[in-house]
Amino acid sequence: MTTATFRVYAAQRTPATERTPMTDYLQVSTATETREQAMELAKSLVEAKLAAGAQIIGPVTSVFWHLGEFGTGEEWQLLLKARADRYQQIESHLIGHHPWTNPEVVATAIVEGSRDCLRWIGTTTAPDHT
Repeated sequence: MTTATFRVYAAQRTPATERTPMTDYLQVSTATETREQAMELAKSLVEAKLAAGAQIIGPVTSVFWHLGEFGTGEEWQLLLKARADRYQQIESHLIGHHPWTNPEVVATAIVEGSRDCLRWIGTTTAPDHT
C-alpha cells in the first residue's frame, strides 16, 4: 500500500475531527538480556517523560546475525509510546544507558490510534509537561 493510498484509507476510517497527523507518535523498541534491565530502561525513560508508557514483553526468542555470526537467544523486548519529536532524546538515552554496546533501537510510526490514547502520549511527553 502506498503512502497516498494509506492516507485515503485512514481518512475513510477515522473522522477528520478525530484524526491526528500520522507522524506525530512512535512506538520505539529495544531488547535486553534480562527483565530487570528492561525495567530499568523503562523506568528511566518514563520518569524522564521521554515516553508516556512502556511495555515489557518476554522472554522472546531472537534469531539474528551479529558480528558475522549466526545466533539465537532469549531477550526481553521493551516497547515505548512517545512523541516523534522526542525520538532523538529517547535514542540517546537508550544508547547511553543500555547494557549492550550496540543495542537495537528502532521506531515505528503509530499511524492510527484512539484520540484519547494519542492525546495521553502527546501531553504526557510534551517537553514542558510537569
